[in-house]
Amino acid sequence: MKALLFDGQLLFQDTLPTPSPPDGEALVRVRRAGICNTDIEITRGYMNYRGVLGHEFVGELADGSRVVGEINASDGTCDTCQRGDMTHCDHRSVLGILQRHGAMAEYLTLPVANLHRVPDAITDAQAVFVEPLAAACELTERVHVRPSQRVVVLGDGKLGLLVAQVLQLTGCHLSLVGRHPRKLAIVEKRGIHVLADPAEGFRRFDIAVDCTGQPSGFSLACQLLRPRGTVVLKSTFHGAQELALTPLVIDEITVVGSRCGPFEPALRLLEHHLIDVEALLDAQYPIEQGVEAFRRASTPGTLKVQITMGT
Repeated sequence: MKALLFDGQLLFQDTLPTPSPPDGEALVRVRRAGICNTDIEITRGYMNYRGVLGHEFVGELADGSRVVGEINASDGTCDTCQRGDMTHCDHRSVLGILQRHGAMAEYLTLPVANLHRVPDAITDAQAVFVEPLAAACELTERVHVRPSQRVVVLGDGKLGLLVAQVLQLTGCHLSLVGRHPRKLAIVEKRGIHVLADPAEGFRRFDIAVDCTGQPSGFSLACQLLRPRGTVVLKSTFHGAQELALTPLVIDEITVVGSRCGPFEPALRLLEHHLIDVEALLDAQYPIEQGVEAFRRASTPGTLKVQITMGT
């Protein structure tokens, strides 16, 4: 099969064997896959991963039904799984990230329990956004966001724009910090306030969400928080960062990590047209041009780039 493989460098291959699903898993024919910032960070050394890239996808089963898939494959038996934290399974594999070939290929396998049917009202291009939209929805699972609260999102990339749209549905007093006028216009069109100068928000916000994908994002988020505020970290990147922890103690700041999220709410939001993802799609490339697609996705200012399998 055709696939995009990372083995220290990014390569297109057309001779990889089609995977054979083990018991409890299904073979999925991939229709489209999305390039995520995590995929780009993997090519820079994140997670030390080697294999087929990609974890955002829409595909179809043998019966022709379209599906999207949760990316964490758990064993269901460890103590972590038994207490209900399946996405943190001690022995999990993660699609295109950890010990499992990913979605930038003509076929993939995932546990049947991970798959979700895609409603007819959702297009293939929209369905590729389910995984990152689910990650945005996880924020409100981890933190109770009240309509009376002031909330700021840092970062106008793909995830930041999705997070902002999800948070808008809570009715909170919402602002977004970013650097790209074209991207900021997407949320401004939806009535979300853009904070042009972050200094104007110093110690004003109850919740700050870091979606910058940069080491500096955490520090800025803390500067914008009032005492006893909450910072939510959504960024993952390759490399280390220096943290000044004393201010967190003095201001009694709560730090919350937030990663993968629930697929069913994300599918409902898309089905009912409550989230705009079309504005986030910048380009699409056939799998044969996957290396070029990554170059485009890595260009500053680019939003979502998708890869089509021609199926």
